[in-house]
Order: sequence, then structure tokens, then C-alpha cells
Amino acid sequence: GCVNGYGGRGGGGGGGYGGGVTYQCGECYSNFNSQNELNMHMQVHRPRNVSCPVCGEQRFRSGANAVQHVESGFCTGCRGKDNAREQIYRFAAGQRSMGRYMTERPLLTYGGNVSGPVPDMPFCCQECNKSFRQLSQLLQHQDQKHNNRHMLSY
Repeated sequence: GCVNGYGGRGGGGGGGYGGGVTYQCGECYSNFNSQNELNMHMQVHRPRNVSCPVCGEQRFRSGANAVQHVESGFCTGCRGKDNAREQIYRFAAGQRSMGRYMTERPLLTYGGNVSGPVPDMPFCCQECNKSFRQLSQLLQHQDQKHNNRHMLSY
């Protein structure tokens, strides 16, 4: 099963400490101490061509950023953090491709809608078994750790 808790900061193995190894951005030539830091930095060079799945605003660099916008409660289509969290969970639970990323099988009503409360850690990485409270955390993790930028299509 999945491990509860998201470590947040990536590993790194000490690149740049003692050995003098640095990782350079090919776009702006900035230097970083680890591959993980470089990978995180590279997001600033992505185009802002991803739309919010709720309000349709196109200004995000990744699906994780668009979902984060909804989860923040500031999306005009889904005001309030609690409401947004529930809507994102129900949206994800309704996507066939997301089934393997859910820690529990959501209860479905006769009409195919998801019912019941949102679990505390509803999302799970299949590659390394970490659990996540927010879908945006899982999406960001998939992008940065497993190079899976397109796991959610809407």
C-alpha cells in the first residue's frame, strides 16, 4: 500500500556538496546543486498553455499548477478550499485513468456519482507508494520524480 505523508523536498544524494558537481540549465545557464533542483527550475521555462479544468483560464505551466489553482479556493468556478477539494476528488474519481492513483475505491451511487467523504490521503503514487492529500501534490510528484507530465487529461 501507499505510505502516508508527503516528504515535500526531494532527495538528492548530495550532488554539489564536496564533489563540486553542478547541474546547468540549458535555457538560462543557471547552476543547481542537484538534478532535482534543476528539474524543479525547468518548470519556469514551460509555456503557460494549460487550462484550468473548472474555469477554463489558460495560464498554467502544468496540470499540477491548474489543479493547485482550483484547490486553493480562488478559482472562480469553485470558490472555497473545502468545496474545491471535494470537487477535485469527485472529478478524479470519475476519471477511469485515475483509478490506480486512488488510495480507496470511492463509493458510486446508482447514477455513477461519487458519494461519501473525501479520505484524508486519497491519492497514491503507484511507482513509489507515497500517499498525497492533494491531487496537485501527486501531479507535481509524478512530473518531477517520474517524468510523467501528462497523467491527467481533461
